[in-house]
Amino acid sequence: MNETGRVAGVDEAGRGPLAGPVVVAAVILDPAQPIAGLADSKALTERKRNRLALEIRERALAFSICHVEAEEIDRLNILAATLLGMSRALSALSITPSFALIDGNRLPGDLPCPARAIVGGDASEPAISAASILAKTTRDALMVELDGVYPGYDFARHKGYPTAAHIEAIERLGPCPQHRRSFAPVQRCLSQKQDNTPLLHVR
Repeated sequence: MNETGRVAGVDEAGRGPLAGPVVVAAVILDPAQPIAGLADSKALTERKRNRLALEIRERALAFSICHVEAEEIDRLNILAATLLGMSRALSALSITPSFALIDGNRLPGDLPCPARAIVGGDASEPAISAASILAKTTRDALMVELDGVYPGYDFARHKGYPTAAHIEAIERLGPCPQHRRSFAPVQRCLSQKQDNTPLLHVR
């Protein structure tokens, strides 16, 4: 296999939400089996993302998906947790990549291969686009599952992002084990509950 066939794309989903893990995917595409329509996952409809995710899983030479849970995010901080997830995802590939293309402007430490960070890479590099799609579809499906485990927060709808309805639910119910205690809106709700002061709705 030549070097071109062993370039891994890496991307994450879930840095901004107040709940749930950061999900990181690494993908080595097969040049002999190109996948049409790859793009930044956020620019695709849910239906198209799901279809492409199936194609990626079927046609990629290798892929891996890693979760960094809320507890670890709180312990490390969100940037360090994301970079750690990227390193883990690359190391978990069944084929060791010769090179990695990583979405963003920072490179993780302890990588199994040389790498380059690319700002906006999820829209310009097919392997990063594929990783973006796998990370987002995996995380979205997980948040739908967590909606059944922790009813009342409506995780299936907002996927843990800080919508007004989500913040109101945290104020009303308190945070669940999936909430990131180090994130300001959750921290504020915890502080107000501990102080027994009325909770203000954030808009």
